[in-house]
Amino acid sequence: MCTLNIVIIGAGALGSYFGGRLQQAGQDVQYLVRKNRAKKLKENGISITSPHGNYQFNELHITENVNDIEKVDLVILAVKGQHLQGTLTDLKVLVEKGAKVLPLLNGLEHVSILQDELGDEAVLGGSAFIIATLDEKGHVIHSNDNHDLIYGPLHPSQKKICDDFEQAAGLAIMKVSRTENILIRMWIKYMFITAFSGVTTASNLPIGTIRKFPETNGLLEKVLVEMKELANAYDVGITVENIAQALENMAGLPDESTSSMHQDRRKGLTLEVEHLQGGALRLADRVGLKLPVIGTLYALIKPFEN
Repeated sequence: MCTLNIVIIGAGALGSYFGGRLQQAGQDVQYLVRKNRAKKLKENGISITSPHGNYQFNELHITENVNDIEKVDLVILAVKGQHLQGTLTDLKVLVEKGAKVLPLLNGLEHVSILQDELGDEAVLGGSAFIIATLDEKGHVIHSNDNHDLIYGPLHPSQKKICDDFEQAAGLAIMKVSRTENILIRMWIKYMFITAFSGVTTASNLPIGTIRKFPETNGLLEKVLVEMKELANAYDVGITVENIAQALENMAGLPDESTSSMHQDRRKGLTLEVEHLQGGALRLADRVGLKLPVIGTLYALIKPFEN
């Protein structure tokens, strides 16, 4: 078995789930967290409740100081978009120690930001598909079958870390896929999440209620079409088949399913609207494209951004 020194930055539901599954499989996992999260982790630990089996962490490696981390091969960056800037100083320290960075943020703008700050060779491509949240104790509640992590190289020098992670994650209870064309997979995820988060958050409704009203449900496809046009403007080959697949995936979700952004709106937390819908609008501006439906959803969600 290949053992990696993995650092998780962003021990929310996503980071804690994938970090926990990797630790469960025997990997060396450390959590670099802020003071409040460190306090909660030390008090309550983490447990995972999941259709794929529950897991209780017996021992957590937690630090609030990046300089305490001696060995690091891979950083899994699992923060919300609005927290990206706050991670850059720590990421630079870890990259200097030899780390590659696997970001699992929604959207796409973060890739060029990280490459500019850390260098092209340091930044892998990645995307996660999971519906999970933290309960009041900070434990992970994973509520559907999806627990997919897709990753791949964005630079030829990254073959070894991709090989090592493929081997390391192979025994973990999660669905890990490596692809040599990670950008198109990231666009497929971005397209899906922009539609799903935009319509659920703007309407303040779960997917089951949205599906009952053809006019509201129709917004999902309109967003997907706009995102396809945006990807195509950047020479990424998103197709009508990708739109059909996204609609099929949404049609298959349980009625109560909703997006993490909508969950954050319900909880009064900061929303990722600037990173997702705002990011799409900025990318569109650069190529002279109009996205009227996404623009309208953005305008409706913005007052709740907090």
